[in-house]
Amino acid sequence: MRKPFLIFLLVSAYLLTALFVQAQKKISFASPDKKITFSLQLTKSSPVYSVSYNNKKIIDGSPLVLQFDNGSFDKNLKINTPSFKDTTEQYDLVVGKAKHVTSHYRELTIPLQQLKFPFRQVNIKVRAFNEGIAFRYEFPKQDTASLTLLNENTSFKFVGNPQLHALFLPGYTSSQEGFYTKLNLNEVVPDTLMAMPVLFTLSDSIYAGVTEAALLNYAGAYLSKVNGILQTKLSPLPGQTGVKVKAGLPHVSPWRVLWISNRVGDLIESNMLTTLSPPLKIDSSWIHPGKCTFPWWNGNVLPDTINAPGNNFVTNKYYIDFCARNKIDYHSVVEYGLHQWYVDDGVGFQPGPHSDVTRAVPGLDMKEICDYAASVGVGIRVWVHWAALYPKLDSAFATFERWGLKGMMIDFMDRDDQQMVNIQTEMLEKAAKHHLHIQFHGAYKNTGLHRTYPNEYTREGTLNYETDKWDDKGLPPDHDINMPFTRMLAGSTDYHLGGFRAVSQSKYRVQYTRPLVLGTRCHMLAMYVVLENYLQMVCDYPEAYEGQPGFEFIMKVPTTWDETKVIDASVDNFITIARRKNNDWYVGTISNHSSREITVPLHFLSEGNYNATTYRDGDTEKDANSLIKEDKQVTNQSILTIKISAGGGQVIRLIKQ
Repeated sequence: MRKPFLIFLLVSAYLLTALFVQAQKKISFASPDKKITFSLQLTKSSPVYSVSYNNKKIIDGSPLVLQFDNGSFDKNLKINTPSFKDTTEQYDLVVGKAKHVTSHYRELTIPLQQLKFPFRQVNIKVRAFNEGIAFRYEFPKQDTASLTLLNENTSFKFVGNPQLHALFLPGYTSSQEGFYTKLNLNEVVPDTLMAMPVLFTLSDSIYAGVTEAALLNYAGAYLSKVNGILQTKLSPLPGQTGVKVKAGLPHVSPWRVLWISNRVGDLIESNMLTTLSPPLKIDSSWIHPGKCTFPWWNGNVLPDTINAPGNNFVTNKYYIDFCARNKIDYHSVVEYGLHQWYVDDGVGFQPGPHSDVTRAVPGLDMKEICDYAASVGVGIRVWVHWAALYPKLDSAFATFERWGLKGMMIDFMDRDDQQMVNIQTEMLEKAAKHHLHIQFHGAYKNTGLHRTYPNEYTREGTLNYETDKWDDKGLPPDHDINMPFTRMLAGSTDYHLGGFRAVSQSKYRVQYTRPLVLGTRCHMLAMYVVLENYLQMVCDYPEAYEGQPGFEFIMKVPTTWDETKVIDASVDNFITIARRKNNDWYVGTISNHSSREITVPLHFLSEGNYNATTYRDGDTEKDANSLIKEDKQVTNQSILTIKISAGGGQVIRLIKQ
């Protein structure tokens, strides 16, 4: 009896010692430039990770806990043999803020295994870039054929009490539109949802941004403060609250992304999200991003000489001809008289029981419109409600291609649960087969997938100038200045741009037709450069533009770029961004409610002479649309000094001589 008992004691001691060693084991590795360090170790309660920047810890002991339908993945784990590799990845983006991307990162794979039933295996894959850290969960093939995930409690335990800029949301069903809040972490109300990306300003002027990349066949994630620590919350599948993800094995989560730098411009310039996304999956030879009309915003304004305005050929021809004269790539067919262009018996743009996106309303021949537009070099795109489109997805896309449509805005999606994520992926894949581009409206943020599916030109997920049609306060410049530091970190950010009736706050009033915009006209022009958006809208009506100062800049500004540089930036205050297309550069600055004087050093230019055409605020106290246009010769040694009005901006077009 004593011998078996002694063996039992020895075995128990061995197991306890082994578990103790595993619990104390720490695995660390660094970014290529050694500035960022990631480490992970097992504790008695869960795996925890830490992140340091320039030897200063910014994330400390953050738990990683997965809750499945058959138990939690947290305790009783062991680390199997990890693997490391160095990678330099080079690829081209069809649409993006850069054309050629070279990305150097180090990769660590940490295999974790449960020591008791169900003996689940999960790999944590980590990539360390010079501009940040990303990690994801990989679920390899194992005895269980599938997974049902109830919660993914990924924590971000920031050191200290950082300031954050976040969009707080009332729930998971949302268009993710609203004003950003600036507050300290200890002021965040527990259990409230924050849309990602979130910007953090830490001590010693270190900036960090948190978001996700490569959201595919998984639930969208939010941040929420739980027991004083930020934690991810996943959007539940429809009709219940418990299950977040159901999938077969193998499977992977999206990447959990943490940008880190002492220069906020590094976060904006980064291409981490596209590097973390799968390579190109579609034929992209037909893709042609550009600018588009969106007459809904201006109220479908037509000249008095047009007879029989409405959902008809003559109304659309007016806008098509405007596009042809001014080299605007696309005209959008949306609605007239608050009724969409397709047959629908619903109310308020919501689809009714007999909605049919394959049939235009009486009097509207879509093929006739597409044929005419093609004859003058303009593409036609349409607006559709996703719930009217999706039941007829295959037949609708085939019909759209037969008519000659080039793309569409898909609206009112308002969810990012796994089902909706998969619906959007299906739409992108099937649209590509019919050479159709997509603009997601009323949708969640980007996750870098324009590398994979470049027929996704842009998506909304932000409050923008459409609200000027009904909001009695209007959208202020202070909201615009939040965009580059928050929502735009995720990628292309869709705004209803191009309002040419700028006013001060005291002169603002609601106009559903011919809306007013706050700020200055130069601020409006600069938004075309500051925002990353591969399908910029030109939302006002033709007579609002033609012959007006500054419109020629809109005609010429590109929507995709070969290179992007942040020249200067101050969170909450102003930003100056330079973007290159071929040999030419475009520089834009937007400011908040304050006036200021900025300097723009042109050191980013190559050798040689450039012609600089500058648009800056004029006497905007008398007229917010006042601007001053100047031409001068410059080189990369030149430094421009420009005065910007309150709520103002400036743009520069630099043409290589």
